[in-house]
Amino acid sequence: MRPLYLGRIRLAWCDACHVPVLGGTCGTCGGTTREVPVTPPGDVRPASPADRGLVNRVYRDQFGAPLVPDGALALMNKVPDPDRMEEVVVGGAVVGHVRYLPEKDRWEPIPRIEAGTLLGPSRRFVVADRGAVPSIRDEGASLLAPGLLEIEGSVKAGDEVFVLDPDRTVIGVGRARVSAGEARAMTRGAVVRTRRNVSSPCVPGEATWEDAVAANAAILEQYEAASAAFVREVSGAHPGLPVAVSFSGGKDSLATLLVVMRALDRVPPLLFADTGLELPETYANIDEVAARYGAEVVRSRGRGAFDAAFDERGPPSVRDRWCCGVCKLAPIGEAIRSRFGECLAFIGQRKYESARRARSRRVWRNPSLPVQLSAAPIHGWTALHVWLYLFREGAPYNRLYEEGLDRIGCYVCPSSDRAVLRMMEERYPDLMDAWNGRLREWQRERGLPDEWVTDGQWRRAGKDGAGSGR
Repeated sequence: MRPLYLGRIRLAWCDACHVPVLGGTCGTCGGTTREVPVTPPGDVRPASPADRGLVNRVYRDQFGAPLVPDGALALMNKVPDPDRMEEVVVGGAVVGHVRYLPEKDRWEPIPRIEAGTLLGPSRRFVVADRGAVPSIRDEGASLLAPGLLEIEGSVKAGDEVFVLDPDRTVIGVGRARVSAGEARAMTRGAVVRTRRNVSSPCVPGEATWEDAVAANAAILEQYEAASAAFVREVSGAHPGLPVAVSFSGGKDSLATLLVVMRALDRVPPLLFADTGLELPETYANIDEVAARYGAEVVRSRGRGAFDAAFDERGPPSVRDRWCCGVCKLAPIGEAIRSRFGECLAFIGQRKYESARRARSRRVWRNPSLPVQLSAAPIHGWTALHVWLYLFREGAPYNRLYEEGLDRIGCYVCPSSDRAVLRMMEERYPDLMDAWNGRLREWQRERGLPDEWVTDGQWRRAGKDGAGSGR
């Protein structure tokens, strides 16, 4: 899948302070930063405890050593993939990836050469003789059988492996073409097909997210001030409209709430479209935020409408996302009419989230929700802007982010990748058993294959709820 260019990638790194910086100068030491060559759209986020645990488990299982060292800041960058793949940034370099393989229900590590700065593999490695080292290290040549000095015994065809020189320095990474036994019997042919990536220096060191906030202090103030000015401008242009904040329990709507509070010096009501399909932590976060800031919650309820529409149309899918209109827009429209008549709602929409949002205007009115004028104060923020801002403010963010979710939404969302659905099944077995049971009823009634449920094909179904989804 091609990378999505949704805006300028603003990620840089300070090697002296060991922190990510969203500009050309570190606000702590005053030094010049260097750009980090992440894959577009580059909407990086701090690696959560669950992210770090996943990455280190996957790399330890494959190579015998963890990738992310204790004390070092790490970032995750979700990149285009048929299901889910994440870049891992440590020390200002992309040091590797983790990719979910739905057909095998497991995660695969895909290291880069820079990972050699952080780990020494004890499994899945090969050693090249000295004569082969220059062509592999300097030209990206594959490791051929005549240049093979040693191959670790667990290597199988198709495995990701490290290529080492005789001194055990990493000089390449790639996929094994053959197993260890086959390689030892070969006299010609490729043993490892190496992979060349855009490189950058990995300069590991210890730091905290408080250090990162300090290094980005001026940038955060600049972005907050510009967004607050936008809020004042839009609200001033529509003095007859009551102001509210659309609140989902996610990080972006929380940052938007803080910006609006600063801009208007008051706490606006929160518009919460309760679909009845939110996770428990989200409901808890709504209550926590309302209590922390003394905010009124204007809540709509859409579960009944969802159930009725499902019985008639089947599950929502990427090609027929009727769920948003049925259990979000229509119910929240009724709630707005009842509470305000109409309103100006500030929304945590950002251009780095999707191509559609990148093309969206900052002020608009959805024809399906005519009683709401919508405006996006943080449209130009990246996820890292948002997270550093929330860290600075000590804001009560949804704890689901610490469990490895990068976005907050309904647990039945058809836009979820299979990696997330699998995580949901492990963490919320009762909720997901009920949902999968409902899917199986629809599948059996229409003679659809079992894979329509087990392989998540319902997410790609047509408007009749059927189709292979392939």
